[in-house]
Amino acid sequence: MLDRVKERFDLHPERLIADTAYGTGPMLGWLVDRKIAPHIPVFDKSIRIDGTWRRADFEWDVENDQYVCPEGQTLKQFRRNYSDPNRRPTSEGQAKYRALKLTCQARPSKQQCCPNADARTITREEHEDARQVARDIAMTEQYRVSMKLRKKVEMLFAHLERILGLGRLRLRGPNGANDECLLAATAQNLRKLAKILPAPQKPRKA
Repeated sequence: MLDRVKERFDLHPERLIADTAYGTGPMLGWLVDRKIAPHIPVFDKSIRIDGTWRRADFEWDVENDQYVCPEGQTLKQFRRNYSDPNRRPTSEGQAKYRALKLTCQARPSKQQCCPNADARTITREEHEDARQVARDIAMTEQYRVSMKLRKKVEMLFAHLERILGLGRLRLRGPNGANDECLLAATAQNLRKLAKILPAPQKPRKA
């Protein structure tokens, strides 16, 4: 849709507002690559509710391709040089960074880090940089404004479905659906105009 709008109207959005369903790594990466700011909640399963350290508590060292835990220990993807790159342990779209077992076992904070595992493992997705861009945007004031705007748009669709009875189409085919949606949107706009325009005043009788 964005490509069609760019081709037909030469319009390129600066930001895109959507709900969490669009907050996946590939979608966020696609937007960031096209210089579109993703005002979208990140779809993230790394959040922990048991009090242990989250992935956000580990510092990402981009230069050395490793994570650093709060106690300064490193989690690396590879700890040996493979003469044959095909022998490296890989996972499609993901990379796993592991700490040394002996290091984790000796740390006093193991119960806070990985109480049910011998060593801590962190999975990093292919588009993690784009996901971090979305997380940083979520901390800004403009993001809060965008979320309010998104709710206003979603309320219009809810109004069409619940108040104007557009929960189910009655006409068949794309043309019929287009006619029904156009009529429903027209009725919706007329209701909004009726609230904006002042009602005509009746002349008082002498």
